[in-house]
Amino acid sequence: MKNIVIDTNVIVSAMLSPTGNPAKITALISGSEDIQVYYSAAVLSEYERVLAYKRLKISTKMQRAILSSFKMFGIQIDPPVSTIPLPDETDRIFYDTAKASGAILITGNTKHYPAEPFIMTPAEFLSK
Repeated sequence: MKNIVIDTNVIVSAMLSPTGNPAKITALISGSEDIQVYYSAAVLSEYERVLAYKRLKISTKMQRAILSSFKMFGIQIDPPVSTIPLPDETDRIFYDTAKASGAILITGNTKHYPAEPFIMTPAEFLSK
């Protein structure tokens, strides 16, 4: 089984482009016995905050559906806070959740994270 943590940018991309790689990844949340998604309370809060941006025009129904998928099929953890330097401090919640759960962190912004083998773009993850 592969453990994954999904960065917010992948969730947003999936909502805006339902046929792209990010959408294929979010479909795995509930549709694959080989994938286990992890999140923290801070990660879920970030999803809720960003998905509600008016400019994204993501319907309330779609917001609820994706958040419900995480709550129903994901595992919530409370990861320890790391001290590794990150270019964008707001990304620490994803890094720490992935590190603590032994998960692959799937992000469209790999430059925001250290070059570590557990950090992948959606395309990289799907190709493995």
